[in-house]
Amino acid sequence: MSSDNRWLRSARLELAYFSGRTLLASRANAGAGAILRFERVLPRRKAAFQPLKRAEITPAFLDRIIRALKRWGYDIVTLDEACSRAVRLPESGRFACLTFDGASKDLITHAYPVLARHGVPFTVYVPSAFPDGLGEAWWLGLEAVIARESRISLVIDHREQRFTVFKPAEKYELFAYLAGWLSKLPPSELSLAIRDLCSRHSIDLAALSRQSAMDWSDIARLAADPNVTIGSATVHHHLLANLRDADAQREIAMGKAVLETALRRPVRHMAYPFGDRDAFRRSDVVLAEQAGFVSAASAIPGVVQSEGRTNLHMLPRIAWDGRSRSLRALKVLMAGVTLPREKLVSQPRLDLG
Repeated sequence: MSSDNRWLRSARLELAYFSGRTLLASRANAGAGAILRFERVLPRRKAAFQPLKRAEITPAFLDRIIRALKRWGYDIVTLDEACSRAVRLPESGRFACLTFDGASKDLITHAYPVLARHGVPFTVYVPSAFPDGLGEAWWLGLEAVIARESRISLVIDHREQRFTVFKPAEKYELFAYLAGWLSKLPPSELSLAIRDLCSRHSIDLAALSRQSAMDWSDIARLAADPNVTIGSATVHHHLLANLRDADAQREIAMGKAVLETALRRPVRHMAYPFGDRDAFRRSDVVLAEQAGFVSAASAIPGVVQSEGRTNLHMLPRIAWDGRSRSLRALKVLMAGVTLPREKLVSQPRLDLG
């Protein structure tokens, strides 16, 4: 999302709050409740280049969110309870459900102390290759290369491409461009491309990926807490839309099987990797149901309706942009107010040479 689009979105949310649209929406279409989607919880950093900041919130802001949810009268519930309320008759109170994608190491180091102190339930979606040390966090490798280098080379569509990026704005544009390109590649091609890029610029992608992810002892610690639900995010966290049907079926089924073997308990819930409208297909929704999951969560924005009006295998979630710290904006989104989708930057204005 460009900075201009982000500012416009924030302004629209603030306007909706002060214009009373939150109250009107809460009466008309706020539904049974909302599932919140977070990724990383990290202390604030001062680096000029932070392209993944949208996926981060601080521990202090997580604390503020939980306090606000309680103050606003939301029932903070487990994912099982959220699914139950989605098929029951409407209740007087609305629920909030906290979910975390990616199983990053910072969840155990920075988020868990806050969540445990409040005693609230939450769900962690685990891509099982990462605690095994086999997952590739290509987005972190890309960030590391661009952060450190001013001259970057890689092969795109069988042609050697060179980029010169000195200023933070140029680095942000290059990150958006290359992340968009990489995310559309089939998994095998994506792996070759990011390994080549990291190798050229002396970034140890395997070590970076291992260090950023929880290991099995971390996950076992969370699983021992009755407030924690462990869900699956497939095996390798590939975009399912980039896979053949048979490969998508294997990713979904094996992610469930590996977690159930490791935890010795049923795994009832999953999340589609990345989860936006382009990340999975209708056939993947069917595969999630066939694999035996009670629910499958997307990153498509929206609230959960009651009386079975929300498909449990395509649950909407409110994905919070960590560059914003406005609780008013969060309250607007949880009240069911929707905004038009912003256009993304598709081509960089970069010096090629």
